[in-house]
Amino acid sequence: MAIGLFSLAIFLFLSADVEEASVSSAPAASSSEGITYGSVLKLMHERTKFRLHSHDVPYGSGSGQQSVTGFPNVDDSNSYWIVRPQPGTSAKQGDTIKSGTIIRLQHMRTRKWLHSHLHASPISGNLEVSCFGSDKDSDTGDFWRLFIEGSGKMWKQDQKIRLQHIDTGGYLHSHGKKYQRIAGGQQEVCGVREKQADNVWLAAEGIYLPVTESK
Repeated sequence: MAIGLFSLAIFLFLSADVEEASVSSAPAASSSEGITYGSVLKLMHERTKFRLHSHDVPYGSGSGQQSVTGFPNVDDSNSYWIVRPQPGTSAKQGDTIKSGTIIRLQHMRTRKWLHSHLHASPISGNLEVSCFGSDKDSDTGDFWRLFIEGSGKMWKQDQKIRLQHIDTGGYLHSHGKKYQRIAGGQQEVCGVREKQADNVWLAAEGIYLPVTESK
């Protein structure tokens, strides 16, 4: 499934960082290509099919940082995230990502990082998940360890994954509980410390950078 003119916009955004990359876009179900650093993607909550979403609206409680929700519509541009490595490693754009690796997810529109901490989430009282920081401002609260469900060792588009927050131990989680005062039927995203069916995600729509060939 192509994402039209918006795909082109993302390509132009990425072209400042990527040299001679052949970029393609595809939904998770139709491909088993490896996901690489620098790719722009949507994460789909496996059970509810909502996409991980953020926009420049702060929480009215807890940290007051930029809110993160689950969004029902596939075509929303605020649901794109850039896959980034942990700072200080040798990882670079185009490298594949193994299960157990620490990654970061940068919100494409606002440039802030998927973040968590010990503040309570607004609806369920679990760990709050927010967006925080900037291109030049990132800390360990932005670190998530990727775990592939099943036998796979490298992250691919058709694999179920969990993301465990390094500082709190919470798994990225969502559920059917929706915000009453937020338009569009958006549901809560939070962190929980136990493995549950509701903390499984899939890579969905996006622009996936090809694997960099070793020289």
